[in-house]
Amino acid sequence: MTATLQQNAPQLHAPQISVPATYMRGGTSKGVFFRLEDLPANAQLPGAARDALLMRVIGSPDPYGKHTDGMGGATSSTSKCVIISKSNVAGHDVDYLYGQVSIDCAFVDWSGNCGNLSSAVGPFAIANGLIDPARVPRDGICTVRIWQANIGKTIIAHVPVTAGEVQETGDFELDGVTFPAAEIVLEFIDPADDGEGALFPTGNLVDDLDVPGVGTLKATMINAGIPTIFINAADIGCTGSELQGAINDNPDRLATFEAIRAHGAVRMGLIGDVSQAATRQHTPKVAFVAPAADYVSSAGKQVSANDIDLRVRAMSMGKLHHAMMGTASVAIATAAAIPGTLVNLAVGGDISGNERRDAVCFGHPSGTLRVGAAASQVDGQWQVTRAVMSRSARVLMEGTVRVPLEQLGDA
Repeated sequence: MTATLQQNAPQLHAPQISVPATYMRGGTSKGVFFRLEDLPANAQLPGAARDALLMRVIGSPDPYGKHTDGMGGATSSTSKCVIISKSNVAGHDVDYLYGQVSIDCAFVDWSGNCGNLSSAVGPFAIANGLIDPARVPRDGICTVRIWQANIGKTIIAHVPVTAGEVQETGDFELDGVTFPAAEIVLEFIDPADDGEGALFPTGNLVDDLDVPGVGTLKATMINAGIPTIFINAADIGCTGSELQGAINDNPDRLATFEAIRAHGAVRMGLIGDVSQAATRQHTPKVAFVAPAADYVSSAGKQVSANDIDLRVRAMSMGKLHHAMMGTASVAIATAAAIPGTLVNLAVGGDISGNERRDAVCFGHPSGTLRVGAAASQVDGQWQVTRAVMSRSARVLMEGTVRVPLEQLGDA
């Protein structure tokens, strides 16, 4: 019997489209950056078409959790997209819109900012002609005023420029980033998230947060940089020196943190019921704090208690972050500056108001970070005028990203 090969008729499929893009690291995160004008017409507006495009760029949803068929890195720090455009907001240069792409779900969360990628917005804007060339010095610092469109806040980036171009190389070291680079100073102006309510949405510096199955926990719930719930490490059986494996490899601990996040979100007025927490994965964040102590970082670096003011670990998209989110760093700086919060108490403060911290250095899984904030009381209410931190950024690749058109569906 002679075997025959059945030749099927070729099927017609839509081609891939090419979209101009830049792959950038910003702080301890990285993401795909787009100019708004370069997106397909139906993705230049918010909606299903935009979400579908960005998910396919990243490679989500991926049930394998690897992002093999996309630009994502299968972590909360690397599953990000940014859209930049010239700003129509008075006194600002560019609008910065940030999308946190879920890894295993068909979902893009637009509810908050990425503080780490904020450091890459200024360099991207300068390099892509979104800043008036007359304002870019040949050598020196270019100040870029950024409108953070997700939360309606101002960020000022101080970007080093050499020979008229963004300087990316340098000797600034950032724990959580392998190689040194040029330092970019970020100012987060009036970072309290007015759109989500007051700086302390419950009206208290510390609350008793009831979490079924977990217990009643002391919690500082704050809207600064990003809505954040601070709890004491010891209250949940942690030391404050945990690295990623100690949390991320423990399903029970992950479930505990998600329960805290959901019930805290209700208390903060972010959602109406705990069942809605799944539709708001990016916010709020949950962080646990502890007084300063010696520990070894994820890179094997010895962190001395004498070099830090406190230890902080934070959850991002359901997992312990490998370093610290920039927005959560703003929350840390703000809470540390206000006597009586759990963060301030972990530094060594007390409720008397005698321990004001305009700047702190905290230990995180990858090392240390120094942050500062200016806070004051006005008519009995705490206000924060700005928070400051240093980051770095670098272009990793630029050109076009390819997306299978047919897989964007009817969006």
